Amino acid sequence: MFARPSRDPSPWLLAVLLVALVVGVQALLVPLFAAPAAHLAPRDLPVAVAGPAPAASELAGRLAAARPGAFQVTTLPDGAAADRALRNREVYAAFVAGPDGVALHTAPAASPTVAALLAEASAQLAAGRPVPVVTVVPAAPDDPRGAGFAAGFLPLALTSMLAGALLVALVARRGARLLGLVGYAALAGLVGVAVLHGWLGVLAGSGWLEARAIGLFALAAASTVAGLGALLGGPGIGLGALLVFLVGNPLSAVSAAPELLPQPWGTVGQFLPVGAGGTLLRSAAFFDGAGGSRALAVLAGYAVVGLALVLVGRFRSGGDAAPASDQGRRAEVTV
Repeated sequence: MFARPSRDPSPWLLAVLLVALVVGVQALLVPLFAAPAAHLAPRDLPVAVAGPAPAASELAGRLAAARPGAFQVTTLPDGAAADRALRNREVYAAFVAGPDGVALHTAPAASPTVAALLAEASAQLAAGRPVPVVTVVPAAPDDPRGAGFAAGFLPLALTSMLAGALLVALVARRGARLLGLVGYAALAGLVGVAVLHGWLGVLAGSGWLEARAIGLFALAAASTVAGLGALLGGPGIGLGALLVFLVGNPLSAVSAAPELLPQPWGTVGQFLPVGAGGTLLRSAAFFDGAGGSRALAVLAGYAVVGLALVLVGRFRSGGDAAPASDQGRRAEVTV
């Protein structure tokens, strides 16, 4: 018997289904990108209160009463201890009580958004009087608002996702894929520093630390896409893109701070490549690596798992010849 010829679906039905699918994806993506940005507010934001014990305790109480649940307060003995905490990226800001009143010590390098938010809110603690602001860890002089840092990080995620997809789709041999991923990471780190630090001036730390941070992020993101693609084929590449960009980017808080996003999404974002990459690069660029240990571990985990999946994955690019047995089975015709 000859196989019954299949009928192509109606072009009208296909058009309707495609439109419905795209609109459904749009309905999911718009709130995913817009909701976190629309609901920025401090949630257990780490800050310090420094000064003599009675004054510091009283100030911590006022801070908690003014914004319940907004701050995670650490009490420190004096302004010097507060500044050390800022440089070690343990807190975003410190309210320092002194003989002349309260001063706000900030680290805009950790998040210009948080520094500006706390500068506005500090007037509530001083009964409406202006509060002196001391910048302890400044942002890059050429990027005081941090917009260049956030905008410059997005292409790193896009190109890393693209590199992983192309390597698994067009390169057949596993060893060549591994070499391509490692080579891409090394070049991405060097070129990224040359552009973001040397040309645009949005980074202000050790170029070597910055290159390592960018390179590890590039390796983690690209190998995640390539590894899932090697394991699952096209659906795996789509899943990798979902983790690296479609979900990872809006939850990354690269332009703000994880503690400003609705929870648990701010925390979840730090366990995805883009969120961890942004945190690690900030630590490398402005804090000599302080505060980046968890992000380093997260990215290393993605890189190791992704490379392992590339090594064991069986998916081959379309240019590979299929095994003879498969070719024979596909050539059979039921008669």
